[in-house]
Amino acid sequence: MADPSRPDGLVLFGRISGLFGVQGWVKVFSHARPREAIIGYSPWLVKIGGDWREIAVEEGRAQGKGVVARLTGYTDRDQASTLIGAEIAITLSKLPPLKKGEYYWAQLVGLDVINLAGEKFGKVDYLFDTGANDVMVVRNGRERLLPATAQVIREVDLETGVIRVDWDADF
Repeated sequence: MADPSRPDGLVLFGRISGLFGVQGWVKVFSHARPREAIIGYSPWLVKIGGDWREIAVEEGRAQGKGVVARLTGYTDRDQASTLIGAEIAITLSKLPPLKKGEYYWAQLVGLDVINLAGEKFGKVDYLFDTGANDVMVVRNGRERLLPATAQVIREVDLETGVIRVDWDADF
């Protein structure tokens, strides 16, 4: 169900995508909405060399269409360059509670998708936003794109790891 390289309870929230300036600032590709909200979830868990390390965010801000941040212990460009490509995660418990029937995308990734006729479609690989609605990418030898709407998703059972959908297997 979960990514074996990521401990349970962690949600991928972005990654460090580049350098900004010469004083240790990094560019961040954020999955948060709005993007700069990632700054408020300090400390981050940053995957460095295969291990998750807790690093506090000293300061950060929106910068153009992205986000930049300065992290504790990274005071120059050379130090910060070691972080490029590192994933950023936070603990699920830090996210605001949801209303009944709402789920974070990270909770859905890895769940089995089965239609109302009992046909298995595969597992949720990832989700993305089209602007009109979210879409689940389900894989099992083939890739299916299913709208993540109340009309399609009929049940999410986190305990059993199953999403039941109203979707024809031939579509």
